[in-house]
Amino acid sequence: MTTRLRRPGRRRSPSLRTMTPLIMLALTATACGPSATQGGPADSPRPLATSPGTETPGAGPLPSGTATSAASATTGATSSAATSTAPPTPAATCTDRYFSGMTPAQRVGQLFMGGVSAAHPDETQLRTLRDHHVGSIMLTGRSSAGTTVTRRVVDGFRGQADQVAGKRIGLMVATDQEGGRVQVLSGAGFSAIPSGLTQGSWPVTTLRTRAAGWAKELKAAGVDLDLAPVADVVPAGLGTRNAPIGYFGREYGHTAGTVTSHSNAFAAGFAQSGVMTTLKHFPGLGQVIGNTDVSANVVDSVTTAGSSGLMPFRAGIRAGSPFVMVSLATYTKIDSKHLAVFSPTVIGQLLRRDMGFKGVVISDDLGNAVAVRSFTPAQRALNFLSAGGDMILTVRPSTVPAMAQAVRTRMQQDASFRAKVDDSVHRILAAKQAAGLLVCR
Repeated sequence: MTTRLRRPGRRRSPSLRTMTPLIMLALTATACGPSATQGGPADSPRPLATSPGTETPGAGPLPSGTATSAASATTGATSSAATSTAPPTPAATCTDRYFSGMTPAQRVGQLFMGGVSAAHPDETQLRTLRDHHVGSIMLTGRSSAGTTVTRRVVDGFRGQADQVAGKRIGLMVATDQEGGRVQVLSGAGFSAIPSGLTQGSWPVTTLRTRAAGWAKELKAAGVDLDLAPVADVVPAGLGTRNAPIGYFGREYGHTAGTVTSHSNAFAAGFAQSGVMTTLKHFPGLGQVIGNTDVSANVVDSVTTAGSSGLMPFRAGIRAGSPFVMVSLATYTKIDSKHLAVFSPTVIGQLLRRDMGFKGVVISDDLGNAVAVRSFTPAQRALNFLSAGGDMILTVRPSTVPAMAQAVRTRMQQDASFRAKVDDSVHRILAAKQAAGLLVCR
């Protein structure tokens, strides 16, 4: 997404000095539920339906409770009698316990990340997200309120999160904090982060140290996930003619080597400070001209499954990136029939199977981007999840009701689709657990 980019001369949004009644009420709520009790639910959850390369990170399927056989030898006997004994049922994992306690609507809600203005949260939008059990939010726009005020607002959002057996399903809070003209949060407590091109000119050790500091600022503001780093490689010959990345100087450099080393350093610094990151925009927006936020039919006719431009993504995945964002462009040499975000070839084969990514696949914006405007909100959600995606990002909360209803209906009609959704919810819960958002004691 690039529609939130700061234009030269544009004033930042005023700080959040006044809260809506809904937010003020939420500020009194706690962000954490009571400790979970040990042990699983009476009915053990089903094992995850998995396919090659789609195992859930950190919370795989429960081991089966199959019987074991033991041969008992008797003195003087010429044969052995095999006896079967059932071992104790293993305790459910933390994510399994949350999953099993959720209603179907709560599970579907975990699939969504809804946009909320960082400077002026809208009461109607917040109610829509809450009513549809949305499990993650993205702070959008621009706010100069600083870390303290932002943290109060975020804590208010967390206080409205759903509960399972008295424990909150921790709300994941994300934002765009790349640097340069893509920095949502500023003000007291936040650094002015330079552009990707500037960051790419630094030694990787410097960038990692600085990134760790920026992540601490986000953590102080209550942010769990940064929708960065940009792993797109913009060739020097294309430069600023590349509308989504090069025009704004968002890339770390013009070679795969530079982008790989510096996107990895950025992510490592954030991991050091306990904030998750997102590699974007798979399989790369460096070779396109148009910007999918404001243009339809953006096409990359250069990138192949073996292109060097995929190197930063491969390296980031090997380093343990928890999220990968998929772009809204079409890649004719990979899958000419689908936008990448709707492509089983891009997500299921290239990203999952070939690169072995086991984390959360998040879409680029499916709410407001012109690239997907020819699809209904329901089609956008179903196409992305069917292709192997996990988390639907929409900066327009008003699209969530239609999307969620379509997902629930398809789950009732299609067992295979329902299994995909269940796997996605487990991946998202595993990411939340890793971020400390689930009470697992």
